[in-house]
Amino acid sequence: MIKNAKAKGTRNERRSARLLEAAGYRVTRAAASLGEWDLVGIGPVDVVLCQVKTRDWPGLAEMETLTLFPAPPNARKLVHRWRERQRQPDVKVL
Repeated sequence: MIKNAKAKGTRNERRSARLLEAAGYRVTRAAASLGEWDLVGIGPVDVVLCQVKTRDWPGLAEMETLTLFPAPPNARKLVHRWRERQRQPDVKVL
């Protein structure tokens, strides 16, 4: 069961990466590093830091960590939440 959950998380990270790439970002998947952000997208004018979740939003402690993460002024912090049978993620801008 854990293996399937991990596969679903990886699949959703790839879906989010494709969305960011379609918006003009070069995306690196950083999930294996166990850092705060799953995806880092570099665009012509800004950087996107993206945490990808399946089903639930991050908990309070994780949300605080993401919000307080030191980032340059031209960086946007996003959380993508994918729900079952959903074509687009719910997006929170931090």
